[in-house]
Amino acid sequence: MPNRHRGEIEAELGGERRTLVLTLGALAELESAFGADDLVALAERFEQGRMSARDAIKVIGCGLRGAGTEITDEEVARLAAPGGAAGYVRIVSDLLAATFGGPDDGA
Repeated sequence: MPNRHRGEIEAELGGERRTLVLTLGALAELESAFGADDLVALAERFEQGRMSARDAIKVIGCGLRGAGTEITDEEVARLAAPGGAAGYVRIVSDLLAATFGGPDDGA
């Protein structure tokens, strides 16, 4: 069971329930991937509300790897989500809210 206080969420991907969490290592990977100088810059980038499919793959991949799943971004790109594109956006939004806080953080 995911622990929201640790930033964990659960999502269905590829027909399986999976735990995702953006650990410090996963956040460092995202900083590097998006060219963000620090966590504030990374959070500001996500607050802009624009997300490409490549961005969603990277965030979901980092979240899965942060939770201990050995998976590449190429493998993440092949995972189906309920609701298609909207489902991927919900997963990313939920994970970012659990990590940085926000309206969906359950607090």
